[in-house]
Amino acid sequence: MDNSASVLQLDASWVDYTLIAIYFVFVLGIGLAARRKVSSSIDFFLAGRGLPAWVTGLAFISANLGAVEIIGMSANGVQYGLQTMHYFWIGAVPAMVFLGIVMMPFYYGSRVRSVPEFMRKRFGPGAHLVNAISFALAQLLIAGINLLLLAKVVKSLLGWDMWVTLLVAAAIVLSYITLGGLSAAIYNEVIQFFVIVAALLPLTIIGMNNVGGWSGLKEHLASESHFHTWPGMELSGFDSPVWSVVGIVFGLGFVLSFGYWTTNFVEVQRSMAADSMSSARKTPIIGAFPKMFIPFIVVLPGMIAASIVTPIKDGSAQPNDAVLYLMRDLLPNGLLGVAIAGLLAAFMAGMAANISAFNTVMSYDIWQTYVVKNRSDQYYLTVGRIATVLATIIAIGTAMIANNFGNVMDYLQTLFGFFNAPLFATFLLGMFWKRMTPAAGWTGLVSGTAAAIIYWYVSSFTDAQAAFFNLPGQGTAFIAASLAFATDVLVSVVVTLVTKPKPDYELVGFVSSVTPKEFLTDPVEATLPWYKRTVPLGILCLAMVITLNIVFA
Repeated sequence: MDNSASVLQLDASWVDYTLIAIYFVFVLGIGLAARRKVSSSIDFFLAGRGLPAWVTGLAFISANLGAVEIIGMSANGVQYGLQTMHYFWIGAVPAMVFLGIVMMPFYYGSRVRSVPEFMRKRFGPGAHLVNAISFALAQLLIAGINLLLLAKVVKSLLGWDMWVTLLVAAAIVLSYITLGGLSAAIYNEVIQFFVIVAALLPLTIIGMNNVGGWSGLKEHLASESHFHTWPGMELSGFDSPVWSVVGIVFGLGFVLSFGYWTTNFVEVQRSMAADSMSSARKTPIIGAFPKMFIPFIVVLPGMIAASIVTPIKDGSAQPNDAVLYLMRDLLPNGLLGVAIAGLLAAFMAGMAANISAFNTVMSYDIWQTYVVKNRSDQYYLTVGRIATVLATIIAIGTAMIANNFGNVMDYLQTLFGFFNAPLFATFLLGMFWKRMTPAAGWTGLVSGTAAAIIYWYVSSFTDAQAAFFNLPGQGTAFIAASLAFATDVLVSVVVTLVTKPKPDYELVGFVSSVTPKEFLTDPVEATLPWYKRTVPLGILCLAMVITLNIVFA
């Protein structure tokens, strides 16, 4: 098909439709099968805490392998090339290892049902309510991204109107989550992981062959910076190489990354569904191994599209559409069906993760805690299913908000700066500083979020001329997140010094210095071979990601 065609329409055949139909039969079948195992709210919201580490590990990474990875990172590949690898090798893997080794023992050992519930037991109702509401709001906004991009695939396939495709896409995700809860979401995510890889790997191989391999890609893309990860000045928006490295390492690698991977209940929920402390700790680390190689089948297609797809090259199409154009122009029927199923799988995995986390927090942390208390378990199970329906409906509206952003990563990083960066600061202080008070917990969160929002508003909607504002690339998001983190820490320290802390006995299981070692360890793990233990696996993972940074520097 002519690359210059302006209408993004995928030329699917009956073979492609058949493959897509088979995939959806499996998706809905898993929802029906999982429904038979849902007899309590723990079954619905946390899969009965009975899943093995390899299942939760693949689900952990698949839940994140949605619109952000496939569309957002390929769009970044168009704009920044290999600098986008920082989102994986600096902005994900180290934080995932930290979550498994350091933080999961607290989450799993305390037997909390959600991250906001951890906040309630550590800091009290003030911090809990702020976290629960902000998290629920963020999940509705992010679910809209996945829904929007899922609808775009359907629209490109069938040519339907956007509103029709939004409704159809929402109904598909709603059906299997409402039926089977988290179990259905997780088992679907495992299948979706393999479907996504089966879709993107051939697209990348065919695309690289089409441009003449690595040397051919370099000839097509004039920007030499697209083929080096460091210092990443285009991505960070800093003119200075030194400040660019600092911005990426601190703003992305520490604040945004640790804020997302260690406190985001969408991810932590998968670990909480594991069958033991050892499995829960290994879950994010198992996910980290494929995570470090996923950019090769996500970022490279964006770079390929920037070099050979005319609407992407001349700017007449948005970077978000790079993968769809590449599929249209390169894939034969049959492989096109696999690729479409892979994209649908990715967006459904992302949206399902957002919705399943939202319904847990809405039911346990908001409804049961503040609205209707002391009702039967079946009552809250019903509330969870109703919350699932409402969240899906609201996501249709938030999808239209996301549609205003040419690169969804700009949208996502803005949201993470608002919500995750200050939350990580509060968690970090709260887990390792027993003096931190409940009042400091909620005031730090509110202040950090407010600081990020004010900075974003000044940068986006005023004529502020300082270099601190209006940074190119995604530097504005890095600064907002860093500002939110620093503000949260400062306010938390000041408020702690003038307010009363909790007694030590109330902090056991939530603060490191007062929690017995046996509370945070699994005696079974010590008997396992090294390759099945959390810490050695984490060290191996970090060694591999350091090697990748050196090789592609």
